[in-house]
Amino acid sequence: MQEIEMADRIEELRKLFRQEIARITTPEELEKLRIKYLGRKGLLIEIFKTISSLPAEQRPKAGELANRVRNDAFSEWNKKKKEIELKKEEVKEEKEAIDITLPGKKFSLGKKHPITLILDEIKNIFVSLGFCIVDGPEVETEYYNFEALNMDLHHPARDMWSTLYIKEGVLLRTHTSPVQIRVMEKQSPPLAIIAPGKCYRRDAVDASHSPMFHQVEGLLVDEGVSFAHLKGVLTHFCHRMFGAETKVRFRPSFFPFTEPSVEVDIQCVICAGKGCSVCKQSGWLEILGAGMVNPRVFEFVKYDTKKYTGFAFGMGVERIAMLRYGIDDMRLFFENDRRFLKQF
Repeated sequence: MQEIEMADRIEELRKLFRQEIARITTPEELEKLRIKYLGRKGLLIEIFKTISSLPAEQRPKAGELANRVRNDAFSEWNKKKKEIELKKEEVKEEKEAIDITLPGKKFSLGKKHPITLILDEIKNIFVSLGFCIVDGPEVETEYYNFEALNMDLHHPARDMWSTLYIKEGVLLRTHTSPVQIRVMEKQSPPLAIIAPGKCYRRDAVDASHSPMFHQVEGLLVDEGVSFAHLKGVLTHFCHRMFGAETKVRFRPSFFPFTEPSVEVDIQCVICAGKGCSVCKQSGWLEILGAGMVNPRVFEFVKYDTKKYTGFAFGMGVERIAMLRYGIDDMRLFFENDRRFLKQF
């Protein structure tokens, strides 16, 4: 009778173990089951202790059955453990999987700044006419920024440039014209250059002024260069930049480094010459200054004034960009507002 009762108890444990392990879904639950049935104080271990109290002739058969149940339980436990681990890995892979049927994520790519776009276009126009692009220092001396451009210490024209000085005799350049002097000191005519770059003046920030801005200065020197060449080059530039139908006019003006000097205007791009608030009802918009190089400038760089003549011009890039794109506030260029910048 004891043998039959022991066999029934072992089979009952087997049945309970299989029922419980079938419901387990987590590693934590599986470990608790192992401790309950297979641990040092588990239910199956208690069975082995009980077998020792059976009569000697019944112990082998009961022990064999208990060992078989324990081994089966270990086997089922290990099998369940692998199933749970595999399931966990599948869930992880599913979460991390890339669905190739879905469209990819869009990356926000940067675009060229409107000032850069206009600068590139200006460069392309003049390079197509045979001009070379040159560069120079943004920190300049008074000699290159003023004196060599026919503006000595007491010249009234220097009042037009609200200069930012770093120390005595050294300043942030107020225009890119000093580059022209540096090039002429090293290179003999003929030459045709443009000098794009940043300039600095002591200006308050408002819709049309900034202490930092961009300019493009140009210079052409050769034998027989006349005002007609200047008009031809700058008219061509205006037509390329603003359209072939754009009207261009030249007004007398004054610059210390050119003589004669002119302001170049185009017909207002907003009102087509009819008159509006942008052009102050004149129908015209000023876009750059120019003129024939003053012989005194050539004397500073030791050019033969009887042999060579030339013309020079300068334009504000922000001014060109504002007219080209219909922008009414210069501050927009430097505020880094993506809503503004992404339009270009």
